[in-house]
Amino acid sequence: MRIGIGLPNQVRDVNPQLIPSWAKRAEELGFASLGTVGRYAYPGVSDTVTLAAAAGATTEIALLSTVLVAPAWPAALLAKEVAGIDGVSGGRLTLGVGVGMRADDFVADGYGLRDRGKRFDDDLAVYREVWDGAAVGGGTNPAVPAGTRRVPLLFGGFSPAALARAAREGDGYIGGSMPVEMVGQSFDAARAAWKEAGREDPPRLVGIAYFALGDVERGRAGVHDYYSFMGDDTASMIAGTLSGGTDAVRATVKAFDELGADELVLNPTVADLDEVSRLADAVL
Repeated sequence: MRIGIGLPNQVRDVNPQLIPSWAKRAEELGFASLGTVGRYAYPGVSDTVTLAAAAGATTEIALLSTVLVAPAWPAALLAKEVAGIDGVSGGRLTLGVGVGMRADDFVADGYGLRDRGKRFDDDLAVYREVWDGAAVGGGTNPAVPAGTRRVPLLFGGFSPAALARAAREGDGYIGGSMPVEMVGQSFDAARAAWKEAGREDPPRLVGIAYFALGDVERGRAGVHDYYSFMGDDTASMIAGTLSGGTDAVRATVKAFDELGADELVLNPTVADLDEVSRLADAVL
């Protein structure tokens, strides 16, 4: 199982200048990937900006969004942004996407919660057209340079429609920030969806989990704050999944390995650059 580390783009009031340094250190220490957490209505740095900064600061480490709220974007604009990040990185990006659930994350007129699943299905075709070099905007010019590739797609979500979309359109599935047992159930559901869709190749399965190795209580409070829109009970449940301390982090890695995850991205909860080195010492 590959071990990645999240970038601290959605730690409340993160200093954006930390992101390139975090990415460099993660690559130097041998992590397999750098991940982002996506949300608009929170005082952090957007997925696309974070991934672009990481792409420019590194040369080899993989990049992954876990997950970007895709239907909040006009499809052609997002496709161009993603193609540019992938190009700058030299083809290291995998786009993890989902439909989102918070009304305040949908700020562009005409791109709200309503009908976002249907809109997303239509958007996926637009992504491919843009990446394949189709003309855009009613003119004759493509949006992306020649040689642009179709960026690999992973999908999050739990509904039957989300799982069917993942099996139809994606390269794999990203589990949610939930207790490991619940992630295992969603992995099984993804495997079943792949079979139902007639896919012979198994899904790439990616887990995500929160960690803190310095100030654990500060990290736990940060997770609770991030999910407070879901109510105290749910926010407390998710905050309770945080792996605090070396032993807990190692136990989480072992648990995801036993689930059959191909990759685990451990997401930071404190924007302290020393967390990168602490995590490397614990799990690499």
